[in-house]
Amino acid sequence: MIEAIAIYAGCVLLLLGALFSLIAAIGVVRLPDLYTRMHAASKAGAVGGGLVLLAVALLCFDVGVGVRAIIGFVFLLLTTPVSAHLLARASYRTTDQLHMKMVVDELKSKSGPNSAA
Repeated sequence: MIEAIAIYAGCVLLLLGALFSLIAAIGVVRLPDLYTRMHAASKAGAVGGGLVLLAVALLCFDVGVGVRAIIGFVFLLLTTPVSAHLLARASYRTTDQLHMKMVVDELKSKSGPNSAA
């Protein structure tokens, strides 16, 4: 009985993870600029990958594989936001004219040579 519930829950998690990964891929292809693409890839991609890893941890009945999947899930949740922030910051600091098209630039006053931070 418990095994059947675990299998159904794992299949649901796997399908939800695949759906979020599909949404992330569509967002990367369809969104107009770097920042919105990075947002789609980091948020939906991390959730999709995390749900797939949780499904693996739930569906495999081996403790070693489950622990590794959960560690991978935690690592994914810790590193994805940091890497997305660093990539966006590096893109903003380049001489690319992409950030000139932004309507509101909140970093302009904070990242200058006379900034307090």
